[in-house]
Amino acid sequence: MDLDLAGKVALITGGSRGIGRSIALRLAEEGCNVGICGRTYAPMRQTLDELRERGAEAHGVVADVTEPGTVERFVDECAAALGGVDLLVANVGDAVGGGLLESTPEDWHRTFDLNVFHAVRAMRAAVRHMDRRGGGSIVTIASISGLKPGLPAQYGAAKAAEIFLAGTFAWELAPQRIRVNTVCPGSIMFEGGYWDTVRSEDPDGFAEFERGQFPWGRLGTPEEVADVVAFLLSERARWINGATISVDGAQGRPIM
Repeated sequence: MDLDLAGKVALITGGSRGIGRSIALRLAEEGCNVGICGRTYAPMRQTLDELRERGAEAHGVVADVTEPGTVERFVDECAAALGGVDLLVANVGDAVGGGLLESTPEDWHRTFDLNVFHAVRAMRAAVRHMDRRGGGSIVTIASISGLKPGLPAQYGAAKAAEIFLAGTFAWELAPQRIRVNTVCPGSIMFEGGYWDTVRSEDPDGFAEFERGQFPWGRLGTPEEVADVVAFLLSERARWINGATISVDGAQGRPIM
């Protein structure tokens, strides 16, 4: 299916590795020009090279999205380099701290900053550019942890807030022809990621987890998430707005 994304400008926060990288590459394959940000230069440079090999114009910004003004600088710099903004994926996310008694107020603030507040700043910055182009499409990457209880609580609470934002902003931005949806991955395996580390450190425990939590006996891949995101961003999904889509292989139960 041709998603009719050729020539669109897509921005992905945290686009240098994992799910974000796969989304960036998938959109480049669809003909998008792509802007990404990441905290370190080397993996971002590698991803930029891969994007350009696929024929995309690509621009990268080294950025910590929790620093004031950094997300806005990323969006504006990419818009200037690539000619505007049509699509945004707010992908950055992580958890800081442990359980209720072990975590600190700073852990909670940091977790919300990484997930919710970065997404708000990215959307606020991108919408101005989308408005000039007559509309756009936004996807936030939340988690099934935002749908059902799971530890640590600060992560699930932040992801639930992201889901709420998408539903609300879908209404608020509809007059500007901007759609907003949320994708909720389950446990995703990629090299250097959390579950790759768990598999290396506790292979027996990981094998039991994999057998018990997944009907198909395996975790998901970043590419499987990227395919859904690309579709949601496209006009093929023009009547999907304010939706929450789980991409978890029927895992259903959040486990960090």
